[in-house]
Amino acid sequence: MKVSFSDLREQHDGVFRENCPTRTVLDHVVSKWGVLVLFALTDGTIRWGDLRRRIDGISEKMLSSTLRTLEADGLVSRRSYPEVPPRVEYALTDLGGELMEKLGPLMEWVAAHADDIAAAPDARRAESRVGREADQTT
Repeated sequence: MKVSFSDLREQHDGVFRENCPTRTVLDHVVSKWGVLVLFALTDGTIRWGDLRRRIDGISEKMLSSTLRTLEADGLVSRRSYPEVPPRVEYALTDLGGELMEKLGPLMEWVAAHADDIAAAPDARRAESRVGREADQTT
């Protein structure tokens, strides 16, 4: 299924334009931490501490902020239990699950190609350097 930017704009007037809600949703969903939190929740209901351990490098403040945003967007549900110590669990909502069905293939693609893409700038710099050296010798 191929969908183009123009096709979406024809189907949905004003979509992805400045001040359009689609830009806010994109910011929340595909931000560095948003997508990782959502992807971690594809494994099922997870407690806050376990979620933090799964997402290397995220601070407590950023995890809390990201979870609040995704919960407000209706993508993540939060369940708090009145226990000592407190227990809080997070899960994808139906809407969040539907989103991750679409984002899952993107995550697979990123995992399969990340090393090559990350190495590409180094390879281009090396090629450029070789080309400059060759130009200097001629």
